[in-house]
Amino acid sequence: MREYNDELMRYQEAAEAHYDDYDHDDMYDEEDEDDYGFEGLEDDYEEEYEDDYDDEEYDDDDYDDYVKTSIGKIDPNDRTLTVVVTNRSGGPEEAILFGGNAESAQPNGVVVEIEESSHKEVREESKSNPFKIAGMKYSVSNALQFDNVLRIERRTASGSKTTRTYQPRNATSPQNFSQQLIDDDNFEMDVTGQDSLRVVVEDGVTAVFTFTIKARANLGNLLKGTNVAELSRVPRTTGLPQLDLIRRRRPTALGLPSKRRRRRYKPRPRVRYVRKAAPKRSSKLVKRKR
Repeated sequence: MREYNDELMRYQEAAEAHYDDYDHDDMYDEEDEDDYGFEGLEDDYEEEYEDDYDDEEYDDDDYDDYVKTSIGKIDPNDRTLTVVVTNRSGGPEEAILFGGNAESAQPNGVVVEIEESSHKEVREESKSNPFKIAGMKYSVSNALQFDNVLRIERRTASGSKTTRTYQPRNATSPQNFSQQLIDDDNFEMDVTGQDSLRVVVEDGVTAVFTFTIKARANLGNLLKGTNVAELSRVPRTTGLPQLDLIRRRRPTALGLPSKRRRRRYKPRPRVRYVRKAAPKRSSKLVKRKR
């Protein structure tokens, strides 16, 4: 029985050697590992771009902070507007702040002044150099003035007008110890030639608005070939030490991240597949004795 099995294995080995000729040099050459019938149509992406992304050529410090490299800085001492509104007309009147394009006249008895410059100067500057307000301190001589809402209007030259209302009472909190002062850090407003802030001021009341400029456009930067946008990098001071320490982070106005890392390109190692030749098997046949 053993001799019969041995002879059967020899026949099987002879058949495999005859039909599975892996040793044929023309069919499976060790040097031709990409012989798939697409010669001349290979993708040379790795060879063409492998050396273009060198880790030593690009440094992360050059792409570390887009805010620092592309946007200018607003002087912390040049970002405050103090608007004083006084009504001596004998009745409640609507005061108009900003609105440079319309240049609407104030009602009789209502005076709007800017402590840092003048209301006319602010209106003219907002036409060419618009800015963004973030944060407002609103103090009045009579606490009943807080019942009057603020109206933020945007009017275009084609006649369209949008209005948003702001209620100062919504900003009241235990942190505002004075009944005649409201400090709202969440108040925001874009000031362009189209925008105006309107509020009804009671008779004999003096209202003081302290606005903080968060970002603005400076067209004079075009002469220097730099970005026209300028950003305030110092957080607005609230007067509460605990809150000011927490908020001392780099602002992210204009939708820009504070820090951005560049992802490095690392080429994948190219793997070479080579078919190994099968070991040569003997095909000797032994005649069985009868």
